[in-house]
Amino acid sequence: MEKTNVIRYLGLQDYAKTYRAMRRFTELRDRDTNDEFWFLEHPAVFTLGISGQRHNVLEAGDIPVIPTDRGGQVTYHGPGQLVVYPLLDIRRARLGPRQLVSGLESAVIALLRDYEIAGQLRSDAPGVYVGDAKIASLGLRIRRGCCYHGLALNVTTDLEPFQRINPCGFEGLPLTRTVDLGGPADLETVAGDLLQHLLLQLGLSKDSVHEPAIGQATFPVADNAAVSQHPATSR
Repeated sequence: MEKTNVIRYLGLQDYAKTYRAMRRFTELRDRDTNDEFWFLEHPAVFTLGISGQRHNVLEAGDIPVIPTDRGGQVTYHGPGQLVVYPLLDIRRARLGPRQLVSGLESAVIALLRDYEIAGQLRSDAPGVYVGDAKIASLGLRIRRGCCYHGLALNVTTDLEPFQRINPCGFEGLPLTRTVDLGGPADLETVAGDLLQHLLLQLGLSKDSVHEPAIGQATFPVADNAAVSQHPATSR
């Protein structure tokens, strides 16, 4: 039987609590657990991937820096940025790691095309770009055939904090956002549009979508319960 894809719109959520929640969700899930997509924003925070080097944080100032177990280097999250965490059993979905990354990137590019924005990929750096400027970042962790972390799309994000880091390890990398390129400024609109492309590009059925009336994570974002530590490996 096909599993339900649970969609949760969580609003503004603390990064550290969300990180614990998605790790706990992944640790406790089993073969019968429904897949979920979490759509949300974070207060201002810099996050370091497992390859992240502190020298790429040039001047954090009052913005916290949080090490994580996702792939990649350093990035910024803040209000106005749409963050999507696909919590998927990729073995059940018959998705390889490269297919997963390609599906997420293709969904963003298709979304931008809807807004008449020409998104593109770069062979030397992950994510989605408009010209030379990065508009979306990707970082994932795969554990026991299931993924967490995800993608971040700049919608109305304040871009100044990106100047305090070498984004994704690239010095002087320019950033852009949809609102400056003619796209919508409303995150709920963008989230709804992006969901349709994610389901299509990842081969998931639109008929299996369930959106709870109360946008609360299966393992609450406020859950402070500890999870076991795992080796920092990534695909």
